[in-house]
Amino acid sequence: MVEPYPSVSLKDALVKRRGKPILGPIDLALSGTGFTIVLGPNGAGKTTLLKVLHGVERLSKGVVAWSVPDAQARQMQAYVFQSPIMLRRSVRQNLAYPLQLLGEDKAAIASKVTDWARRIGLEEALDRPAPRLSGGERQKLALGRALIRSPQVLFLDEPCANLDGRSTREIEALLQDAQAAGTRIIMTTHDLGQARRLASDLVFLLHGRLHEQGEASAFFATPRTSEAKAFLEGDIVE
Repeated sequence: MVEPYPSVSLKDALVKRRGKPILGPIDLALSGTGFTIVLGPNGAGKTTLLKVLHGVERLSKGVVAWSVPDAQARQMQAYVFQSPIMLRRSVRQNLAYPLQLLGEDKAAIASKVTDWARRIGLEEALDRPAPRLSGGERQKLALGRALIRSPQVLFLDEPCANLDGRSTREIEALLQDAQAAGTRIIMTTHDLGQARRLASDLVFLLHGRLHEQGEASAFFATPRTSEAKAFLEGDIVE
């Protein structure tokens, strides 16, 4: 069982590129538990927000504060990109790699790799080169590679974009299992149905600013702003 992850807050956080704000200024607080979905139209700053929280996007101004030291926070996190990066190695070697970095012994690594290959449905593909997998298989491998080290927080950027329904269901099941085991999940998606299925709470961004935040059920039932209401109705929000 993974322990609940510490909380995080942004204070007056601002990211600029070529002098233009792409995120913020934004104040945001996220607790140490739950499944947060970040919503918003294209260009709203969703991916930038994830990268800021993960520490791979530098702030132009403001502060990101975890309730543990930054170095400890980074060790407890994992990030899955929209287009997963595969090591040019086998499925087995991709799954083993993060555990090798942690210095785990070979027997423990072999056991965990076999277990996670089964969980992600790639037990018959352990010796197949990872770059030759289908899109859905690569995404499941990227997710398994992130979860195999039991991160306390997992960031995901549109993990089901361009996947078919079956692959989406399989990835959602893996995420729900991880969240039930205690992993804190923060994820972007354009899929409102997926957000309804998975989210415990929502962050809605518009033009790089925090427009709404709250429990998912309340957001979907009674959005507080006309922009959020229009977004949920499928209208273009500018």
